[in-house]
Amino acid sequence: MQDTKIYDQLLLGHVVLHDCEIPKGYVAIHGGLVADVGDATSGHPEASVVEDFGSNFLLPGCIDAQTHSRSQKDNEDFIWSTRTAAAGGVTTIVDMPYDAGLLICNAERFNQKKQQAAEQARVDFALYGTAHPEEGSTKLAELAEAGAIGYKFSTFGTDPDRFPRIPPYQMHDCFKTVAELGLVCGVHNEDDESVKHLIEQVKAQGKRDYQSHTLSRPKYTENLAIAQVYELGADTGCRAHIVHCSNKRGIDICKSFQDQGFESTTEVCLHYFTLCEEEDVARLVGKGKVNPPIRDGAEREALWQHLDQGNITAVSTDHVSWSEDRKNKPNMFENASGATGLELLLTLMLTGAEARDIAFHKVVKALSWNVARLFKLDNCKGALEVGKDADIAVVRREPYQYKATSSGHSFTDWSPYDGRTVNYRVSKTMLRGQWIFDGKDVLAEPGSGQFVSPLTKRAN
Repeated sequence: MQDTKIYDQLLLGHVVLHDCEIPKGYVAIHGGLVADVGDATSGHPEASVVEDFGSNFLLPGCIDAQTHSRSQKDNEDFIWSTRTAAAGGVTTIVDMPYDAGLLICNAERFNQKKQQAAEQARVDFALYGTAHPEEGSTKLAELAEAGAIGYKFSTFGTDPDRFPRIPPYQMHDCFKTVAELGLVCGVHNEDDESVKHLIEQVKAQGKRDYQSHTLSRPKYTENLAIAQVYELGADTGCRAHIVHCSNKRGIDICKSFQDQGFESTTEVCLHYFTLCEEEDVARLVGKGKVNPPIRDGAEREALWQHLDQGNITAVSTDHVSWSEDRKNKPNMFENASGATGLELLLTLMLTGAEARDIAFHKVVKALSWNVARLFKLDNCKGALEVGKDADIAVVRREPYQYKATSSGHSFTDWSPYDGRTVNYRVSKTMLRGQWIFDGKDVLAEPGSGQFVSPLTKRAN
């Protein structure tokens, strides 16, 4: 007997799933959850509200696996990062534990951040925890109980208080504890001793221009750290995750551990897919400074090949909105590292995939499906599947030239993508069955976003 249930909402359009596309598809929504997905060619279910988006794409809302909402004190915060996310079709952000003045290394600090973020967030959010070098693994279990999505560590010491290095022997102890907790460890991948030596060497040579950054952080310094992290994971049984791989060799290393049966995963940031040193960092200088550095055009293309082959677990932004005075120094070493990206994560990835004839479902897999599984959110997030949150991005093809100040949804008035032609726009964004962006305005009020974690449950 045909199902005669009338759903709350029905969306018609070109549905993109993690493994296929339905050019004339539908998504039925009931009670804020996905109730049905299918091919509308021969008919579709009934609903109280039907919206036909024609040839526009209906995709799962993105989960940005790496954002920094509070890296600069009294700057962006969740009030803006989640606004930018909503405008970009990102329905969940995973925020890093390195807040200015407050390392999120115990349950008290974690719960404080969770409460404050909940008052501001316009999209759903998850939070990483971390360890203080003086405390080691002692606080990790309480962070898990508070709902940490996983743990972020660094092989490089950027700042002893805000962004400390966790040495290998201590990381090994942490990994053993995290393996028992069943969560993931995401690690910043740069060899501390080598990079610090090379920085001084490059400075001694009088080099301060854009190339000095790559010279002081060559690929081998990144890949040494990658191999170390995966080996620690292999020895402890911990799920070891590299949070920003910039080069082909790093992903090859990851795949070799996967082929040996280890749960090794890797993440590539938007800027590594869309920028290259000789074309972009050369003109952006400090605004193109990220760690690890943006590599050359050949490495960029190799990353797209790895995405096409399914070798990249997640694509993220590593989003941070530094004020312009922290990014505009002619001396490369005096600039802060990091860049914005939330508003363009989905549309720039689609633009790049189109240019290389890569199927959009492969982009979806790295922006939502894989990410939900990485963080154990797949019972409620990451896919257009029955029973999961109705988090949806509606995207249309409409080329335009991006400028950070034009939309009004970015905290900063600069972007490394200013002047970039983007072939796609987000027409609408839905979070748990509610429209939170209408193509022009963010409709979600602060506080409408929810905290999510591996402990989150959804009613069937």
